[in-house]
Amino acid sequence: MKFNKPVGRVIFAVILGLISSVAHGDWLSELEHLPVQDAGRIKPFDTFAKEATQLVYGKRKFNNSSSAEVVFTWMVTPELWSSAPIVEVRHSGVKEALNLEKTQRYFSMNELMTNPKLPLIFGELQNRRERQEKLNPYFQAVQRIENQLGLLQVLARGEAPGFAPPAEGSTWLTLKHLPPELQEKFVILAKSFLAAIGDKGTAEGKAKLETELKDFKAAVTAHGQGIAPDILTKVSWEVHYNEFHPFLWSWVSYLLGLLFMVAYMVRGHAWQNNGGWVFIFIGFLLHTYGMALRIYLAGRPPVSNMYETVVWVPWGVVLFGFILERIQKSKLVLISAAAIATFCLILTDLAPAVLDPSLHPLEPVLRSTFWLTTHVLIITISYAAFFLAFALGDLLLFYFLKDEEKYAKQIHIGAQSIYRCLQIGVVLLAAGIILGGIWADYSWGRFWGWDPKETWALIALLGYLAVLHARLTGWVRSFGMAVTSVLGFSLVIMAWYGVNFVLGAGLHSYGFGAGGVEYVTGFVVLHILYVTYVTTVRYGRKKRA
Repeated sequence: MKFNKPVGRVIFAVILGLISSVAHGDWLSELEHLPVQDAGRIKPFDTFAKEATQLVYGKRKFNNSSSAEVVFTWMVTPELWSSAPIVEVRHSGVKEALNLEKTQRYFSMNELMTNPKLPLIFGELQNRRERQEKLNPYFQAVQRIENQLGLLQVLARGEAPGFAPPAEGSTWLTLKHLPPELQEKFVILAKSFLAAIGDKGTAEGKAKLETELKDFKAAVTAHGQGIAPDILTKVSWEVHYNEFHPFLWSWVSYLLGLLFMVAYMVRGHAWQNNGGWVFIFIGFLLHTYGMALRIYLAGRPPVSNMYETVVWVPWGVVLFGFILERIQKSKLVLISAAAIATFCLILTDLAPAVLDPSLHPLEPVLRSTFWLTTHVLIITISYAAFFLAFALGDLLLFYFLKDEEKYAKQIHIGAQSIYRCLQIGVVLLAAGIILGGIWADYSWGRFWGWDPKETWALIALLGYLAVLHARLTGWVRSFGMAVTSVLGFSLVIMAWYGVNFVLGAGLHSYGFGAGGVEYVTGFVVLHILYVTYVTTVRYGRKKRA
């Protein structure tokens, strides 16, 4: 049945209201902890639902309703959702190609599936894939629509996710392929859920729903080869990770520490310094706890994609900040470290479409945990040292702009800190490149092949080596260190982000992604303008003097 847009929106509102009427309780926890197989790994239904809503709706949380509840209703009552505006389409070019309303963000599955132009743009996408062409933002948006509609269709047909382990093999059975006794239990569960909605969430309805869910969970857990207890433990920890969101609380704590430290620099009260240290340290502990959870859940170091490196690098920044603050006795280092950590962790929260937080199985080339630990961890931790130098350079340029004579002491200590950061970064980057070459010889049969990732890592290393040599020979002093630390970080951005998200070429395809190019470009251009402005103002002052 097809509804027009106003009716579709009314149905959408009614569905949300009915779901919200079922008070969250133990039954929802049971649903969230239900183990399923999807995308090559076993995960809780809570994670599967959050990833599904992120893909289809553009958010990991669905308004005020739990994503687990919503996705469950996608599965048991797909006909109600087919006319609801839940499929996010943001790209204006795609909307124009499909003759969709440009000011509208969400569309129904029926509206898109019956669009006569949809097969045409899907055909163009397939042609590009067959020619192995790099997809531009337009075709990336088309591919997203394909994935969104494909997911909704397989959910409606009961072809995803896997709910029960098989008697043989590793691929779990989906609802469509469950044996009759398990299908019957799921039907009973679905009826209990719909009855609970109809009863407005009465205690009796919720209790019955919880019982049926436990019964279904016990049956699928014991089916076939069974589910090992350690897997169920991991599932529980993953639900905890999803609910606690340690990186959110980490950046909140870092931000509070940053504010205390800035207040101390302005007012000089000891309690402000102590408060800054306490909050930054708490943020670091929460940051460490979050990464430890990801390591446990994934069974590998947390550096296999862009999201994980954007979480790992600020951890290294704060670690280096603690060490250098003790050595240099400068609050500037800790302020810079806290600012970077806050910025990066907020970024991971705000851009899930670009920085995918999902846990994915490793690509075949990365399945050597030893090399992943040595090469990738060392390369990315070197970025942390350069990032800290970059933030210190930003602060020093501000002091140069304000009054370099008044802040001569801060500038001198800051320049020394930048120098130490660059030394640490160069040593780590050189070691990482050498270890990467050994791994490349082991995996691809050659030590060096001028792959874009290899080339830009080498360019970054040579660029920073030039800065260190210029410092040793006296060609570059405090102002030069500030300028080169800011400008030099663009080489790291290219090696870290640009190769994967802009060039999208080379053997390091496992790190490729899309999105955020305009923001990263703006970030680099703004800093170039900032350096140019400070340099011009300072040169003018020197000339007048």
